[in-house]
Amino acid sequence: MRVLIQRVLQASVTIDGKEHSSIGAGMLVLAGIEEADNDEDIEWLVQKITGLRIFNDNNGVMNIAIGEAGGEILAVSQFTLHASTKKGNRPSYIKAAKPDVAIPLYDKFVQRLSNATAGKVKTGVFGADMKVALVNDGPVTIWIDSKNKE
Repeated sequence: MRVLIQRVLQASVTIDGKEHSSIGAGMLVLAGIEEADNDEDIEWLVQKITGLRIFNDNNGVMNIAIGEAGGEILAVSQFTLHASTKKGNRPSYIKAAKPDVAIPLYDKFVQRLSNATAGKVKTGVFGADMKVALVNDGPVTIWIDSKNKE
């Protein structure tokens, strides 16, 4: 499972011209699921995401996790995080999980994130054509892959 985390001042998802969800200060988490992902990947990522100290303390140092900062999370499914550009110019998404595997894992990921943040998680709609808007704060953008724990 791969996530791209962006610290934001605000973020929103619009579907068919209507705002579906929005958050104030917090994290936009784009999540890509591959066929090999399981509960262990979800648990590891939820702990990593909620424990990341990427919010500023009183001294302006990134030293506070999202819970202490009181931030929200907007979690958006994004299979293109598993794009392979090794051959040619057209990305391959062969590693991205098909909906029958990805949807239950994404739902579980969102539920576990919500449990870990006292319900401060909003979402997009899996498989929808979404317009995601954000104001990146910093900018702070972090890439995490549960199969490559760096």
